[in-house]
Amino acid sequence: MNPARIVVVGTGYVGLTTGACLASLGHQVTCADVDRVKVARLSAGRVDIVEPGLPELVRRGLADETLAFVVSAADAVANADAVFLCVPTPMGAGGAADLRAVEEVVTEIADRLPSGCAVVTKSTVPVGTTRRISALLGRPDVPVVSNPEFLREGTAVDDFLGPDRIVVGSDTPEAARAVVDLYAALGAPSVVTDAASAELVKYAANCFLAMKLSYVNSVAELCDRFGADIASVTEGMGYDRRIGRSFLAPGPGWGGSCLPKDTSALLRMSESVGFGFDLLGAAIAENLAQRERVISKIARAVGGDLSGARIGLLGLTFKAGTNDLRDSPALGVASVLCAHGAEVTAYDPAVAEEQPGMLVVDSAYRAAKGADAVVVLTEWPEFRRLDWHVMAEAMHGDTVLDTRNLLDPGTVLDAGLSWQGIGRPRVVEYATSAVG
Repeated sequence: MNPARIVVVGTGYVGLTTGACLASLGHQVTCADVDRVKVARLSAGRVDIVEPGLPELVRRGLADETLAFVVSAADAVANADAVFLCVPTPMGAGGAADLRAVEEVVTEIADRLPSGCAVVTKSTVPVGTTRRISALLGRPDVPVVSNPEFLREGTAVDDFLGPDRIVVGSDTPEAARAVVDLYAALGAPSVVTDAASAELVKYAANCFLAMKLSYVNSVAELCDRFGADIASVTEGMGYDRRIGRSFLAPGPGWGGSCLPKDTSALLRMSESVGFGFDLLGAAIAENLAQRERVISKIARAVGGDLSGARIGLLGLTFKAGTNDLRDSPALGVASVLCAHGAEVTAYDPAVAEEQPGMLVVDSAYRAAKGADAVVVLTEWPEFRRLDWHVMAEAMHGDTVLDTRNLLDPGTVLDAGLSWQGIGRPRVVEYATSAVG
C-alpha cells in the first residue's frame, strides 16, 4: 500500500476517528474543521470526545507527523489524493437528512481540488447524494465515492481498525478501487459497488438494527405480561445463527446520533419513490411507545403521581462508554419526568454539565439521596459495583427500576430494596424467595 495524502473534513466522532485511524495506517492525514478552538485543542493533542483509544491515536499521529489539524479545508485539499467528507447530516425538516453542511464544503473546495482527487462521502447521506455532489462540483475530472462508516460510539477505533467489511461505491469504478486500497492494511472483506447501493447499505443496516431493538423491547413487554423472562428468551433466540446475539438487550428505547435520524431519513426516502415502508414506521412508533412504558413503570413505582416525586437517575448518555447525549433515550425519559413535575437528580460518569429541569450531581449516592425511586437508564458498568446498602440508606423509597437489566437483583434485594427490570418478573420472584 502506498501512503496517500488525505484530507478529512469535520472532526466529530466519525471525522476524528477516520483521520486518526487512517494516519495510523501510514497515510498523511490533515483534518479540517471550522471550529478554531477545537482545531487548537486537537493540535495540542487534547481530545474532548470520550472514545477509548482515540486520544492515544491522535497524539501518536501528531508525534509521527502523519496527522495535522487545520481550519481551512479549501487550503488543505490542494495536494490531496482523497478528501473525506465527515460533516454532520442531522435530521432536517420532515425527517429528511439535512445536507447543507455537505453542500457548503463541496462548494468551498470545488475549485481547489486537484484533478483525479476523489471526494469521498463518509457522512451518512441519502441515496443519490453522490451524483448530487458530482453535479455541484461540476468537475468531471474529480470522481465522487460513497464509503459509509459503521462505527459504534464507545468502540469506534476498534470498529475502524477491525471492520466487518469495507463498503465503497462509485459510478467511477477505478476511483472506488483506489479508495478500497486505502484500507488494504486492514485485510477486511470489501464490497465494491455502485454509488446508490453503497449509500443504501448504511441505511439498510442501521434501520435493521433499530427494528431488531424495537422487536426485542416488544418481546420484553410480552414477558412482563406473561410472566416470562426476557433473559431466557433472548438467550434461546441468540443461539440461532440466523438471528445472532447482538442487539437483543431490552432498554428504555434506542437513540443516539445515528438510529433516530437514519430511520427517519430512510422513511422519507421511501415515501419519495412511492413506497410505504410500514415495517420501519412501526419500529419507530414502537420505540416511542417503549419510552412511554418506562415512564409508566416509574410512575407506578412512586404511587402513580409523578408530580413532586423525587427520582434518582443513573445514566443520561444514550449508551455507556460515550459522553454523547444526542437523542439519548435516557435524557428523553428524564425530560418527560421533569415535565410531569418530578424532582429529578441525575448522575452519569461522563456528564458534568447541568441539564434542563434537573440537578446533575457527581455520584450515584448523591443521586439516590432522598429518592422515592432510583432508575437505571444507561448501562454503565460502574453501577453494578455500587454499594446498594449505602444507596438504600440514602433513599427515601425502596424501588430500583433497572431499565437495562444491568444490576444483580439479589444484590439490590439484599440491601432491603425492591428491584424491577424490563421483561424479568420471574427473576424478582426467584431473588425474593432466595433471600427470604
